[in-house]
Amino acid sequence: MNQLVNLVDPVPQLRKWVHRIFHVHGKDATVAWDIIREYGINGPKQFVWHRTPGFGDSNWTDLISILRHANYAGTIDIEGFHDPVYKDELEMTGLVHALHYLKECRGGDFVPNPA
Repeated sequence: MNQLVNLVDPVPQLRKWVHRIFHVHGKDATVAWDIIREYGINGPKQFVWHRTPGFGDSNWTDLISILRHANYAGTIDIEGFHDPVYKDELEMTGLVHALHYLKECRGGDFVPNPA
């Protein structure tokens, strides 16, 4: 489950546990802070939604940088079926967007150093 769904900032958690991570799920969340401010977390309105990376609130550039700094060599497996907007006939559109978005967050296409 995405940490943002539980209103937990993933950055400090990742920094703390990065050396124990062996697999990353690429999913995100959007938190509607305006709804929380008006109704609270136990109010009558939904205030958080699972999202595909690139459409949520996570800073994937920071997350990928922390992973790379710790020499993470695994994959980020994108999950899109939870997204309430990019679902059904739009699911593949959302997944392809997430792939391009995450590639940009990691610095774009690999460019080898000149020999």
